[in-house]
Amino acid sequence: MTAVTELPPPAPVVPGGRPAAPVNKARRSVAWLWSTPPVLLLAAAFLYPLYLVVKQAIEGSPPDPTNPFKVTTSFADTLKDPGTRTVIKNTIEMAVYSTVGCLVLGFLLALIIAFVPFPGAKAVSRFIDVFLSFPSFLITVSIMFLYGRVGMVNHIAAALTGGRHDTPINFIEYSPWGIWLAELIYFTPFVMRPLLTAFSQIDSGQLEVAASLGARAGRVVWQVILPEALPAVFAGGSLVLMLTMNEYGIVSFTGAKYQTLPVLIENFAKEQTNYAGACALAVINIVLSLALFAGYRVLLARMSGGRRAAVHA
Repeated sequence: MTAVTELPPPAPVVPGGRPAAPVNKARRSVAWLWSTPPVLLLAAAFLYPLYLVVKQAIEGSPPDPTNPFKVTTSFADTLKDPGTRTVIKNTIEMAVYSTVGCLVLGFLLALIIAFVPFPGAKAVSRFIDVFLSFPSFLITVSIMFLYGRVGMVNHIAAALTGGRHDTPINFIEYSPWGIWLAELIYFTPFVMRPLLTAFSQIDSGQLEVAASLGARAGRVVWQVILPEALPAVFAGGSLVLMLTMNEYGIVSFTGAKYQTLPVLIENFAKEQTNYAGACALAVINIVLSLALFAGYRVLLARMSGGRRAAVHA
């Protein structure tokens, strides 16, 4: 006697020829139920205020009869102002220069800590984690305490020269060089941290094989270490680019004669009561940050693709 086994009915077929996937409506309802409150909270706390900023930047502020000192600059007037264009140029230049400097210095320091054995390497690596928690103005105050016009170095120089050279070092305050130096010192660990993590994951066998084949240290770094570390370079560089673009504390503590967009936004809002102009500058700052971030990603993606093609060739 032969037993007949009944097969389950076939899944329904959609017009495209594929079996229709079962849809769990209960799970979708639960997912919508859990995702709706965070979305509403995000819209209320961030999206709606951002919409108001963009709206006021475009429309401008109406005149206030009770406040004759209120400025009603429109978005177009803000963009036409030569001073605003100079500040935008300063912001982009400082962000790019600081990012490039942090990438170069951070890569070299991370290489030394990861691959050059010396006493205290682990302590230095742990100190980098602690350094990331420091506020930016603390680094600026420390630099001014050492190299400012009334800093320790200038006092020592004045004492040694009998007062003939009171301020031989006078580029920290009211100068873009002081801002760049402070940002270089403060933001370099943000590049080093992901690089140290990436270097710790590189297979030491690759380095040993390259060394046994007679490759020099520079070639090993260029063809073995750098391709493996490119994602970490991208992570650290993009983070530093965004942070330097929106940095306020360092620029403000150095005197703010070399203005960037965050400092000018505060100037418009507090000192000039030009809220429409401050909103316009905030929108410009957002657009510049997103544009630089997108350009950085495209450039690094092309570099990463070319590097991998050269390695596999």
